[in-house]
Amino acid sequence: MNGIIQTLLLSAMPISELRGAIPVAIGIYNMPWWQAFVIAVVGNMIPVFFILWFLDPVSKWLMKNFKFFNKFFTWLFDYNRKRHAKKMEIYRELALVILVAIPLPLTGAWTGSLAAFLFGIPYKKALPLIFLGVLIAGAVVTLVSVGVLNVSIFIKH
Repeated sequence: MNGIIQTLLLSAMPISELRGAIPVAIGIYNMPWWQAFVIAVVGNMIPVFFILWFLDPVSKWLMKNFKFFNKFFTWLFDYNRKRHAKKMEIYRELALVILVAIPLPLTGAWTGSLAAFLFGIPYKKALPLIFLGVLIAGAVVTLVSVGVLNVSIFIKH
């Protein structure tokens, strides 16, 4: 049971997410690949619900009550939306899925949730897109962890 809880918690953390949790669950806790995958996906999605749900009202409250946050969020939204407006118009949903699905540092469910917030993707639309990205990332990390995919072929010697 200890390995299950630790895998769940590790996959919910912003740095490791399921990219760190699945290899630990399989390699250290000797979980079957399918169990590691399911627990890590569930754990990775738990913070997404809260991030998507609270980020908008919290930012609006901060903007309303503090000049600094009003300036900061106004700048952040304007800067990112202007800088990426054309790309997001065309690739909005696909870009969100890919951002979450690529198992690299600074990508994942946490980053995808923040991107959905920044670009105004509604909760009901963002949640399934992020979930799809988490499933893809989980599948890739699981396949690498059990040796089905060999990432060393992509690294030049």
